[in-house]
Amino acid sequence: MGDITKTVSKLKSKFKSSDPFFIANKLNIITIHEDLGNTLGYYSKHFRTKFIHINGKVSEKCGYFVCAHELGHALLHNESNTPFLKRNTFFSTEKIELGANFSAMHLLFSSVQKGITYCEFKEYGIP
Repeated sequence: MGDITKTVSKLKSKFKSSDPFFIANKLNIITIHEDLGNTLGYYSKHFRTKFIHINGKVSEKCGYFVCAHELGHALLHNESNTPFLKRNTFFSTEKIELGANFSAMHLLFSSVQKGITYCEFKEYGIP
């Protein structure tokens, strides 16, 4: 997890921001809000263009966490197709998802001085 912390810290320092939408934009990753049914979001790459898809029905705070999580996928393992791996292989995607969650938490909450309550986590859609 140390590599993830370093990667996220470098991004925050480079762009002087912890806003995942701002960082995605600076990295030329297109964010799209659309109806995704029960899916919160996903990362995709079409040729060399990267996309973060976010369910347009989620709250603004939840959207920030989803964007940060998918940004983690884009940065840490942009060639992995977790939906395919889950459906068609016995490969465990838990480590990939854990890394994306850890990067999102570090991006959004590493500079928070006070404790965060369970209710605040729920507002961001964090399980």
